[in-house]
Amino acid sequence: MALRETFDEDAELYDRARPRYPAALVAELVRLTALAPGHRVLEVGPGTGQLTVPLAELGCRITAVELGASMAAVARRRLRDFPLVEVEVADFETWPLPVEPFDLLVCATAWHWIDPAVGLSKAARALRPGGRLAIVVTHHVAGGTAGFFADAQRCYERWDPATPPGLRLRPSEEIPSDTGELEASAAFTGLTVARCPREITYTADEYIDVLLTYSGHRALREDLRHGLLADIRELIDHRYGGGVTKRYLHELIVATRDEGHGHARARIG
Repeated sequence: MALRETFDEDAELYDRARPRYPAALVAELVRLTALAPGHRVLEVGPGTGQLTVPLAELGCRITAVELGASMAAVARRRLRDFPLVEVEVADFETWPLPVEPFDLLVCATAWHWIDPAVGLSKAARALRPGGRLAIVVTHHVAGGTAGFFADAQRCYERWDPATPPGLRLRPSEEIPSDTGELEASAAFTGLTVARCPREITYTADEYIDVLLTYSGHRALREDLRHGLLADIRELIDHRYGGGVTKRYLHELIVATRDEGHGHARARIG
């Protein structure tokens, strides 16, 4: 099984544990893309609808393309009150593009799973001239209960053989913007980056649930994963009073499809 397919193993857990995107990020997305009711939106990798729901609440016409059938089923359930939203089960790379182009293609914390040989070129074909591409990249950064993450890293070094020794989270200001692919593309222009930091406090149970939604943890051999999570739970409960705070950095990258690029659109992927 490919790593990007592991999320579908427990869609209900994913939906329960993964945090929704903050309102400030959604507002900035709307502002930078000039998104309005009735706009056609293609969402790639919606998961169980963490970003889809607030976009649906704006009155957008959304086609969400999700790789996992179980994830898509949960997303459909969450979006059943929005008749302008359609969730399709497919991988974006081979999904046939409709004839009518989209005003916005958005992908939240999933673009790194898309084949780079296909991603941007297909995104350009999916969009109308002047349409927007919006990518949300989520970084795990230093902050919150800082001591815990240093201690937890030693648990990873013990249980996960792929863990580099001495690895530590970096502060937000040291995280470079993930824009290289777009900067090199002739299909997009007007690159804009906005950053939205946030902190979330978790109980031990909540934090373990979040870890179990990450592909690397799910792919770890069962005995190693059990040992790792038991050590982390012990750490939270007995050294950090039963709760820890984690800091995230959401990076919103927006670009405009060049109006002179790719007028001949392919009807299929």
